[in-house]
Amino acid sequence: MATDILVPTLGESVSTATVARWLKKAGETVAVDEPLVELETDKVTVEVNAPSAGVIESIAADEGAEVEPGAVLGVIGAAGAGAAKPAAAPKPAAPAPAPAPAPAVAAQPKVEEPRVPQGPVAVPGTPHAPLPAAAKLMAENKVSAEQIGTGTAKDGRISKGDVLDFLSRPAAAPAAAPAAKGARALEEGEERVKMTRLRITIARRLKEAQSNAAMLTTFNEVDMGAAMALRAEYRDTFEKRHGVRLGFMSFFVKACVAALKEFPAVNAEIEGDSIIYKNFVHMGIAVGGPNGLVVPVLRNADRMGFAEIEKTIGSFGKRVRDGQLKLEEMAGGSFTITNGGIYGSLMSTPILNPPQSGILGMHKIQDRPMVVGGKIEVRPMMYLALSYDHRIVDGKEAVSFLVRVKESVEDPRRLMLDI
Repeated sequence: MATDILVPTLGESVSTATVARWLKKAGETVAVDEPLVELETDKVTVEVNAPSAGVIESIAADEGAEVEPGAVLGVIGAAGAGAAKPAAAPKPAAPAPAPAPAPAVAAQPKVEEPRVPQGPVAVPGTPHAPLPAAAKLMAENKVSAEQIGTGTAKDGRISKGDVLDFLSRPAAAPAAAPAAKGARALEEGEERVKMTRLRITIARRLKEAQSNAAMLTTFNEVDMGAAMALRAEYRDTFEKRHGVRLGFMSFFVKACVAALKEFPAVNAEIEGDSIIYKNFVHMGIAVGGPNGLVVPVLRNADRMGFAEIEKTIGSFGKRVRDGQLKLEEMAGGSFTITNGGIYGSLMSTPILNPPQSGILGMHKIQDRPMVVGGKIEVRPMMYLALSYDHRIVDGKEAVSFLVRVKESVEDPRRLMLDI
């Protein structure tokens, strides 16, 4: 019985994908769950596995083709029943009839005919035709087939991946070439590099967040002394017990979970003229990867302990670096935490991750003089920033939320006792 290989659900705000690379060919035997094909989206690369064991009977979407969720990529037949059969040898062509003798004509002056090379003639600079998805992308970016050359798809056709690869390379146009329409001429020492598909998507979403939400940011600072002391005291025991290091992110996840339960509007979202409140916390954790920032989600973070939070975040970081993060792992977040402190940021105003209504920005821990009990002490301080959608979250709620986070981190016992 034949089984279709289908494009999986691609996640929030992702409606299409490009067939980047087939890992198997028609006629090959595959095992269930064996990787068959890689799909590229605006966010990540998705690996499609075999839904059943058997033989790949046919491939319906070539490399470079643009596909939608539910589309058929190929067909798997039963083992031994769908193996590709060798193509029948072509029948020899019938011998051409001997030409009839030419009628006698008057002698003509001998004309030297141009010499024609034997065999197929290669026309310099003529690439193979682009696939439909590639042709569309080329038209949008005013790229010609001659600029890309021979593609990597079947029969040398240009795939969408070839176009994206070409667009990601540094511009190599000669200095004397005229500037593109609407673009200024480059000065000496400058170069123009086309934005990647991921970077274009990030730019569009960040701009939409600024345009669609009434975004405002409130600040506070937290004394990290108690959290640092607790971490130092139990770090070795925690790692031996759970096999993962105890970091500060789990403290902030737990603190935000507690504050979100008290101020549910920060965990809600606007849909039309309604407010959707959530009785769970799906915590987005912003992670920097080689291709840009992505936000995997800790699903049901309100049910997680410190160890599970640290293990999951560690797994996210590794798979982001390896390009193995799945689309469904970035969907459905209700609140986000971003840590610019790991890059040395002292203070910033994070941008909302739509359709969420709140995002917490963590920053660098820095020793600063603080007044404690009427005396000046040097304390390890961190600035916190909460950006929120003022359409749904009032200023009082936002400030109170951030104060609750501050109190929980400054006295971690509150997190243990759920107070």
